[in-house]
Amino acid sequence: MSGIAKFTLLFVVFVDLMNQGLVFPILNALIMEPEAAFLSLDTSVATRHIYYGIVIGLFFLGWFVGVLYIAKISDSIGRKQALVICLVGAVLGYGIAIFAIYINSFWLLVLGRTITGFAAGNQAVAQAAMIDASHSAQERDRNMGLIITGCSFGLVGGPLIGAFFSDSTFIGDYASLTLPLYVIVVLVLIALLLTVVFFHDVRKEREPFVFRMSDLISGIQRVSQFPLVAALLPVFIFFLISMQTFFVFTVNYLTSAFGYGVVGGSVAMLVVGIGLGISSSFLVKPFQSWFPRKKIVYIGFAIMGASAILFSLVGVAVLTFIPLFAYFMCVGTVYPTLLGIFSSSVDEYEQGWVMGVTTSLIALVSGLMSLVGGVLMSIDINLPFYISFVAAISALLLVLATWGRPHLRKIVD
Repeated sequence: MSGIAKFTLLFVVFVDLMNQGLVFPILNALIMEPEAAFLSLDTSVATRHIYYGIVIGLFFLGWFVGVLYIAKISDSIGRKQALVICLVGAVLGYGIAIFAIYINSFWLLVLGRTITGFAAGNQAVAQAAMIDASHSAQERDRNMGLIITGCSFGLVGGPLIGAFFSDSTFIGDYASLTLPLYVIVVLVLIALLLTVVFFHDVRKEREPFVFRMSDLISGIQRVSQFPLVAALLPVFIFFLISMQTFFVFTVNYLTSAFGYGVVGGSVAMLVVGIGLGISSSFLVKPFQSWFPRKKIVYIGFAIMGASAILFSLVGVAVLTFIPLFAYFMCVGTVYPTLLGIFSSSVDEYEQGWVMGVTTSLIALVSGLMSLVGGVLMSIDINLPFYISFVAAISALLLVLATWGRPHLRKIVD
C-alpha cells in the first residue's frame, strides 16, 4: 500500500473521530446550557442529562447497525466502495443536524446524529484495509497503532476546531455552534475526494453479499465458531464499558461539576486526544517489543481503573486533567494491542469480520452506556465514573484469571 493510500485511511479515521471530539462539547452546550436556547428554558437539569444520553446513545446505536452491514459489505464490494458509502452518509447526517439546530428540533438532531452514526463504519473498514496491507504480526500491530494515531489526531483536531469556530473570543461575531459543523462537512468531502482518487483495494478476493435483517446479530453470533475470539470478548467488553462510559460523560461531568462550556469541554477532549496520540504514536511499538501483550493490557487496566476513580473524586477542575490524560494514555496502548490480539485469533479471510465485530461492540456498548449513563448522571454525576472504575478492574481480573490458559497464551504473550 502506498504512503498516500495509508494517509488517506488515516485522514478518513481522523475525520470520523474528529466528529466526536468536536461534536460532544457542542451537543453538551446545546443541551445542558439554558442560554443556548435549544431546549425550552424550563427543562430541568435531570431531563437535560437524559436528553444528552439519548442523542449520544442513538448516535452509537446507529453506528452499531451501520458497522455490521458496512463491514460485511467491505468484504464483498471492497474497502474503497464501503468507505465512499460511509463518507456520503456522514455528509447527509451533518446536514440534517445543522438544520435541526437552526429550527431548535431535538428529535431532528437525534435523526441527524443517528444517520451520521450509521455511516461511521469507516473505522472498521480502515482497520481491515490496514490489515490487508500487513505482511507480519508486527506490521499489523504497527498499522493498528497508526489507526489509533489517526483517531487521536481527530480527537485533538475536533476540539480545536470546535472551540475556535464556536467561541466569539477567536473569530468574533462569525462564531456559532453550527460553524464547526460546516467545517467538518468540508473535511468529510476532502476525505471522500482522497478516497476516490488515491485509495485502491489491496485485497482482491470478494465474498458474495446478501442483505439479511438477521445480520444485526449474526455477525456477533458467529463468535461461537471462533473459540479464541469468544475467549477474548469478555475482557474486551469490560474494557469498552470502562473506556466509553468515561469518554462519553467527561464533558458532561465537567460542565455539571465545574461549569465548563464549549471551550472548556474542548480542552478536555484535547487532553484525551493528546494522551491517545502520544501513546499510540510513540509507545505501542517499543512496549510491544519490550513486554508481552498480556502485560501491556493488564497494567493498562490497572492504571485506567485508578484514573477513573481519581477523576471523579479529585474535586479540583484543573487537576481532573491529570487522571484524564493518564487514562487515555493507557487506552492508546491497550486498544491497538487488543486489536492485534483479535487479529491474531482469526485467519486472513476473517479480518474484515473480526474488525467489524470489535467496532460494532464499541458502538453497541457506547450506545447502551450512553443511555444508561444519562439516567445515572441525572441521579449522581459521579456514577458513570464509578462504573468505569469497576469495569476496568473487572477486565484486569479476567485477564489474570483466564489469559494464562494454553489456547490463549500463544496469541497474548
